[in-house]
Amino acid sequence: MTRLAIFDFDGTLADTQRNIVVTFQDTMRKLGLPVAETDVCAATIGLPLSEGFLKIYPSMSPELVERCAETYLELFEVNKKIIKPQLFPYVLNSLSRLKERGVRMSIASSRNKTSLEEFARDMELAPFMDYILSADDVVKAKPNPEPVLKTLEALNESPENTIVVGDMDVDILMGNRAGCKTIGVTYGNGSKSELETSNADFIIDSFNQITDII
Repeated sequence: MTRLAIFDFDGTLADTQRNIVVTFQDTMRKLGLPVAETDVCAATIGLPLSEGFLKIYPSMSPELVERCAETYLELFEVNKKIIKPQLFPYVLNSLSRLKERGVRMSIASSRNKTSLEEFARDMELAPFMDYILSADDVVKAKPNPEPVLKTLEALNESPENTIVVGDMDVDILMGNRAGCKTIGVTYGNGSKSELETSNADFIIDSFNQITDII
């Protein structure tokens, strides 16, 4: 029986890819770095900013990584007003159905706390969520199980009664390592093959299919 559903945010609940990729590329231009292609930037979604930049530029110094992250956050504040992220189809309706069934819900994201809480409020997700966890709330990010384990502790729930939902392999690995069931969504930033390789228990192509599983 599923009593708790833990959702990733970017690529699972909200379509933020264009905003993130554009902001990555704007950051690169501003700092005079080689500008990575769209797919390279998109492949970092789900990781904390510093890890995302290091994935693209493995030899980058810690000082420049920090500068990249700071610049990204500054530019994101501008870009989010120009490129407004939207929820994926059926999200609010499906969350409402889960809430009616008594399923508790939370978000575990690698997005910073201020941005995540702002989006959750503005997109009307907050009323459905019993807990919202950001990158600022953990020491070890996805695919480490810490975000899930911290959520379980906060909500006094067991992994056996919890399911983790995400679009990237790091989400699925995080859930698996915490001992939870997992659902991979194919419409986000990851590929179906990556979700299968990371051993997602279920794979869905549309968010409303989640109510057939939970």
